[in-house]
Amino acid sequence: MPSTEFALQRRIEVLYVDHHDWLQGWLRRRLGNASDAADIAHDTFVRVLRKSADEQIHEPRAYLATLAGGLVNSHWRRQALEQAWLETLASHPQAVAPSPEERHLVLEALEEVARLLAGLPAQVRDCFLLSQLDGLTYPQIAEELGLTVNVVQKAMTRAMAHCYKAFYAA
Repeated sequence: MPSTEFALQRRIEVLYVDHHDWLQGWLRRRLGNASDAADIAHDTFVRVLRKSADEQIHEPRAYLATLAGGLVNSHWRRQALEQAWLETLASHPQAVAPSPEERHLVLEALEEVARLLAGLPAQVRDCFLLSQLDGLTYPQIAEELGLTVNVVQKAMTRAMAHCYKAFYAA
């Protein structure tokens, strides 16, 4: 093993040993659940392993808290999507209820859409959702949000460009 790889492995080991218990406790207080805290602490260190070897961590707890905070937000977003999906399923008769595999695929798709839309400013996202989900026209969206039609058009152009980049430029 080259010395740079060994040094990186050693830095990550020290980071883990020195801060894992603290991170897991911090997450447990935020989530109120030891199991979810353990999962997210694990995922946080997986992200640390994927980071650049040249990256120096000057404030380990702040760094870990930032990474873990993003994972907590994703966790909460996924829980909210899952709850909304389960409520929708509960309102349908059993005959049309999807299988567990279909539910999982739908939840993954919903999470991906939520992640995509999270990258948009609130006004752009609202215009996009009113257009795509509610089927409102640009004048109706403008009236609903108190905007001009021109602002709605620009927001939709930005949202569509964002979606295009996400799907085709990746």
